[in-house]
Amino acid sequence: MAAEVTAPHAPGSHVPGLHHQFDTLAQQKEASTLGMWLFLVTEVLFFGGLFLAYTVYRWSFPGSFVAASRTLDVTLGTINTAVLIGSSLTMALAVRSAQLGKGKLCTIFLGATIALGTMFLGIKAVEYAEKFKEHHVPGPSFHFEETEAAPNEGGERPAKTHEPNVRAGNAAPHAQMFFNLYFAMTGLHAFHMVIGVGVILFTMVMAWKGRYTPENHNFVEGVGLYWHFVDLIWIFLFPLLYLVGRHH
Repeated sequence: MAAEVTAPHAPGSHVPGLHHQFDTLAQQKEASTLGMWLFLVTEVLFFGGLFLAYTVYRWSFPGSFVAASRTLDVTLGTINTAVLIGSSLTMALAVRSAQLGKGKLCTIFLGATIALGTMFLGIKAVEYAEKFKEHHVPGPSFHFEETEAAPNEGGERPAKTHEPNVRAGNAAPHAQMFFNLYFAMTGLHAFHMVIGVGVILFTMVMAWKGRYTPENHNFVEGVGLYWHFVDLIWIFLFPLLYLVGRHH
């Protein structure tokens, strides 16, 4: 225990991978882990505002949200969910490989994580393209027309109508709010994934160079925590946007 509380190392005896502001690798790891968890707490607050807004508007306009939710592609959303779960597995294996000092194996698993993350973004781009084609993107060209009657805000099932963005019983005029939140929440999530893929690419290069050892692999663990957090956000987004109330 006393070995961990040592004075700063003298020049020439510096431990590889130890930053100058830390006395030991154990102290550096604790600081790194704490810093990452604090960062993730701020991210929870960041996404929390969007989840709160979604909850409030979903409660206020359930009919519009159900009608708009039915236009989302559940098949693509399900595939993306499976892809992200797979990427969490490969990331966990990458972290474990780094802990064991297997740099080349860590590189392979990080590469697999990048491939799965890129696949997720590609599928999401296909979904976005469909929304542009259907004019479901909020703005001057927004056009919403639901062919299947859904419950209105009072819970009653209105008659069908073919007027854009207007449904009997005042059920769909608020559909644009659903798509506002859909693009804000999934877009912010995709932005975090793009950042994650970039950071993982950098980590993969460092792992290939043998930068991480069983004694010093804090960076890989931090990247792993970030990636698992991004995956967890999608686990909440998928049912909220694609499933809840869809078959009401």
